[in-house]
Amino acid sequence: MKRFINIIPLFLILGLLTSCEAVETIFKAGMWWGIILVVGVIGLVMWLLSRGKN
Repeated sequence: MKRFINIIPLFLILGLLTSCEAVETIFKAGMWWGIILVVGVIGLVMWLLSRGKN
């Protein structure tokens, strides 16, 4: 029984680490989507402004 009690914290730590990795992956993907969207919007605005001057 004592050995089983020593294993429980190991499983809890492993569970917490995997959830942290999942959150990290989601934020990385969100960051890249944000960068892509900002670059796209800036490009669209610049294209509209250059089109309006001609």
